[in-house]
Amino acid sequence: MKVRIDQGQCTSSGLCEVIAADVFVIASDGLAHVREEDDRGPDAAYAVRPGHEDTVREAAEQCPGECIFVED
Repeated sequence: MKVRIDQGQCTSSGLCEVIAADVFVIASDGLAHVREEDDRGPDAAYAVRPGHEDTVREAAEQCPGECIFVED
């Protein structure tokens, strides 16, 4: 499973970080980021560590900006 964030749609609500703090963070730019983000950039898809799939799906479903995309 992979997850990515469309930062252009992010509303900075922080709900993703509340639901899955081990996967998402609101960064200093005010936008949600995947914690394991690297030089591929913020819009890249990142592998979700085993055991975190359910919270990532919940964060995507609850996101008011609908900016979290899950790829199975």
